[in-house]
Amino acid sequence: MSMAVVGLMVGMALGFAGYFGGFGAFLLVAALGAIGFVVGRFVDGDLEPGDFFRPRDRGDRRR
Repeated sequence: MSMAVVGLMVGMALGFAGYFGGFGAFLLVAALGAIGFVVGRFVDGDLEPGDFFRPRDRGDRRR
């Protein structure tokens, strides 16, 4: 499935949630979608749990 189709489905889901459920439902659907995206990246192998907890190297610090 192309990213354009996925974006269309997500936009429609957020639109329906906002229209029928109000702003709270919109935020809930957006938050659950973000969590699902991160879980999907873990399942695909694009992310590892250590990526969130690993300290940054001193050479990578922004000034």
